[in-house]
Amino acid sequence: MTRIGRPWVKTGLPPDVYDALTDALPASRLWSLLLEVAEARAAARRPAELVEQWDRDRFVQPSLVDQRSLVEVDRHLLAAASAFESIELSPVAPLGVCSVMGHASQNKVLSALRGTEVVSDPTNVMALECARRLRRDAATIVRLATSHRCVRAQEIPKQRGFTASFRMFCLASSGLERQNHAFVVDAVAEHMRTMLDALDQLEQHGFAFPDRRITVLATHERAGLGDRIVAVLGRPAVERGLLEHPYYNNGLRFQIAARSSDGVELPLIDGGAFDWVAKLTSNRKAVYVASGLGSQIVPLMFRRLQVLGNP
Repeated sequence: MTRIGRPWVKTGLPPDVYDALTDALPASRLWSLLLEVAEARAAARRPAELVEQWDRDRFVQPSLVDQRSLVEVDRHLLAAASAFESIELSPVAPLGVCSVMGHASQNKVLSALRGTEVVSDPTNVMALECARRLRRDAATIVRLATSHRCVRAQEIPKQRGFTASFRMFCLASSGLERQNHAFVVDAVAEHMRTMLDALDQLEQHGFAFPDRRITVLATHERAGLGDRIVAVLGRPAVERGLLEHPYYNNGLRFQIAARSSDGVELPLIDGGAFDWVAKLTSNRKAVYVASGLGSQIVPLMFRRLQVLGNP
């Protein structure tokens, strides 16, 4: 099966080798072959090559933010999400966890060996854990929170604070839908309240998120649910909009933006409803709501500016 989008990759390979690697070899043999290749490549490297890669490779660079600052931000975020069980994810996830569920190109993910990939979005991985728990007990309600360092291979926006490796704070909720879509409405509103409470808590510890803009988006079919989410949230000045982005495939999305210390409005928090757990459990009643906050840019872009002469 030839499905390669970049023909030059196969240049110089014997006939049918690509098809054998992608389809014919059992997975266990393929991973073993690639491990042997990686071991041979590693053994042939010189110290100077490691130094050169450390200098140029965007995937291996240390964070822009001091680790103490990141830990401080994590502590406040997790405290605000006390209703959610906090979990520590593995650095890697099953190969295809983003491309299968989120329909992202695998070329935007750092693929690894042994059938894994480096985590690029914790919400995809948390969907797997939610599905496992629902399969064990369909009546359970799962609420998870995590702070995770992610790596993405896509082009980096040319903005301060954006890097290939970054920290992300995420919430995930899952359970079986209740009458009149009560679960998804309550879960989205809970995520929004929790994220806003997290910003409030951070503002008590040296950060500032002025001119917050809160938006609830819904497809035409889910417009009534969007209105109900705003009502349950109970906060003034929540904007409504039409959802057109196909990634949020269950018809609901919310966004929270704020003005940075540079005076620029930045989209800080994003979340919505997905059909991922329904697909993973083969149960159409299973609801999955996930949200994320780009926590790396908090200490970089949202530190409260000190005015000369004031504390």
